[in-house]
Amino acid sequence: MQLQIIQNKIYEIRGQKVMLDFDLAALYSVETRVFNQTVKRNIESFPNEFMFRLTGDEWNMLISQSVVNQYVPSSQFVMMENLPKNRTGKYLPYAFTEHGVTMLASVLKSPVARKMNIAIVKAFIAMRKMMIQYAEVIKVIDDLKERIDGHDAQLNQIYDALETMLDKKTEEETRQKEWKDRERIGFKK
Repeated sequence: MQLQIIQNKIYEIRGQKVMLDFDLAALYSVETRVFNQTVKRNIESFPNEFMFRLTGDEWNMLISQSVVNQYVPSSQFVMMENLPKNRTGKYLPYAFTEHGVTMLASVLKSPVARKMNIAIVKAFIAMRKMMIQYAEVIKVIDDLKERIDGHDAQLNQIYDALETMLDKKTEEETRQKEWKDRERIGFKK
């Protein structure tokens, strides 16, 4: 499975990168109901920091925004009609953090599940590397901005000094012209 397809199924909810139960079930080639039953039978393996149920507001916000299409990998965005609609009340989706997805390996034992789990963990790792690279790029841009701001301040000082020098030169020329053009006393030509 392409890494990009898996990465498109990773959302940020509550400040964490998560995957939703129906996406994971599709990747593992099982029904969401069966997937969730397996997780519930092993619920002690999934503390709150590994898995949590979305609130109605979180779910509504997710489906009201443009979200990544899980059915057409080449398309980046779709509207809510492609997401499961019967997710209300107690049927709101579960969100699995990276650690929760890793824990699924101990619960789901099929060869397909193991291969998919490895691919999903690689997708999380790739996303983390991209975020680190992104942070490094942001730092370089901030450094450049700071340097440019410093140059701007220096250039402003130079401009101010040049303006002061030009003003003094203009004043001096005006004084010299006034001195030259003054009415002289004494000798006449």
